[in-house]
Amino acid sequence: MQKALAHLVTILVVLATLPAAASGAPAGAASGPIGHVFVIVLENEGYQATFGPQTQAPYLARTLTSKGVLLARYFGTGHYSLDNYLAMISGQAATPETRDDCGIFADFVSTGTTADGQAIGRGCVYPPAVKTLPDELAAIGKTWRGYMEDMGNDPEREAATCGHPPLNAPDQTEAAEAPSARVPRGDQYAARHNPFVYFHSLIDSPVCATGVVNLERLPRDLASARTTPNFVFISPNLCHDGHDAPCKNGEPGGLKSADAFLRKWVPLIVASPAYRRDGLVVITFDEGDPDESPDSARNHLVRYAGEKCCDQRPGPNLAPFPQTVTDGEWTVTFQDFGGERVGAVLLSPLLTAGTVSDTPFNHYALLKTLEDLFGTDHHLGYAGQAGLAGFFDQAGSDITLARHAQH
Repeated sequence: MQKALAHLVTILVVLATLPAAASGAPAGAASGPIGHVFVIVLENEGYQATFGPQTQAPYLARTLTSKGVLLARYFGTGHYSLDNYLAMISGQAATPETRDDCGIFADFVSTGTTADGQAIGRGCVYPPAVKTLPDELAAIGKTWRGYMEDMGNDPEREAATCGHPPLNAPDQTEAAEAPSARVPRGDQYAARHNPFVYFHSLIDSPVCATGVVNLERLPRDLASARTTPNFVFISPNLCHDGHDAPCKNGEPGGLKSADAFLRKWVPLIVASPAYRRDGLVVITFDEGDPDESPDSARNHLVRYAGEKCCDQRPGPNLAPFPQTVTDGEWTVTFQDFGGERVGAVLLSPLLTAGTVSDTPFNHYALLKTLEDLFGTDHHLGYAGQAGLAGFFDQAGSDITLARHAQH
């Protein structure tokens, strides 16, 4: 910490108490000063690649960490993408289908619920009884919105709001679409990076059309604190989140394009009235990269170590590990069910710049943190796991959040 700044702030007392073991444990009271949270999720990079000395994302790894807090022991919760996104907003662990990114947008067929709030069954689109952070926020009068880059560029693939494949049909957004005469800007939107459309509690309601929109709307919403949602979730397209390299539109992709995306959008967010008043930005990755042998490109062999933290549980729907999956000419081995160490960066006027946290966190801890900051009534799924530390839990975290002097 920068001790010279300590006299400028008053340390916030406990933001949240540790939850009980079961899902449904009361969340922390809304006692903290954070009122607007902006979450940006990037793709498929391990901690060393992003924050190490050879990083291709210097704006994220150097500039933004110098202005905020680096969560050096932040972990994804699974592989590939979708199960991580679902964990962030629902606390649900993977099914075989969500672990494999739901090439078929299939309804989830439930056979029950565990004592800790996990839906038992197979499939992708959860029934209305499985709730999300947006459901919790609506119940307490808080606002939310998901901003999806490129969503609706090709209206033959997905709608411009609440864009998702037809139920029980193939997902045509699995791959990026290059620019063409019919779709001049191309379409690099991926439904699997939009967790909101995998819950009937949202897609069966008109709230999805107003709550899940194209990223182009964000500058208008940032114009005032009144029009900025309390919870903002941003998914760049398949190029700007770093997933593809090179990209269908000719950009380099990977960390280079992800860093360029952050250079454009983070300054707009931190200049907004909502952020300046009571904002928090969270930038992280869905999962880490695989361990690949030198000849993997020739033999198409990929291995995920499945590194995890925080006493993470696999959930009721996956077979025991290790697992080997053959997908066409690719053979993928999952040694364990974790999502690897990815790191995260926090920015806020209420945080001491240049801090590094060594507390272990994961996507369930992110959800718990959001529930505690907003004062929801419950912790969803594995966000309610006993002993799981939120970012600002006095008893379990080494991050200090302070009040504005004006408060």
